[in-house]
Amino acid sequence: MTITALYPGTFDPMHNGHLDIAERAFRLWGSLIVGIYDLPNKKLLFTHQERVSLATEALSKIDHKGNIRVLGYSGLTVTFAKEIGANVVVRGLRNSVDFDFELQMGQTNHWMVPEVEIVCMFANAPNHFVSATLVREITFLGGDMSALVPPCVAMALRLKANK
Repeated sequence: MTITALYPGTFDPMHNGHLDIAERAFRLWGSLIVGIYDLPNKKLLFTHQERVSLATEALSKIDHKGNIRVLGYSGLTVTFAKEIGANVVVRGLRNSVDFDFELQMGQTNHWMVPEVEIVCMFANAPNHFVSATLVREITFLGGDMSALVPPCVAMALRLKANK
């Protein structure tokens, strides 16, 4: 059986912690779709298309031979997973707050679509503290976030901050 993993998120912006989870998920399952959610219930810095483009460029640095794709989506993540034939939904965990949220979401998603497994992966050091919120805050307060994000994201953040 071929396993396709879905790594969903807002990715506003994609940072090195996201890339770490994506690369490790790809190594485990050999086929990964990074799903960029279009309308989360939060204020976004980047448009949906900008987030898809930045993720595509950032993930191109991984040697994946075309087996990592970036797709935008709306609606329920597990519905999207079924539509694209994903057997696994991958979520990243940094801390106990993430765990509590992901446990609730994972159990709800499994209740709705039991044939799709929810798998959580721990963020590796040095990325376990990195969040998109932190990256945006550092950027807009004039700090250097370049060690936390791929170069294409650092450039896009600087352009947004300079507007």
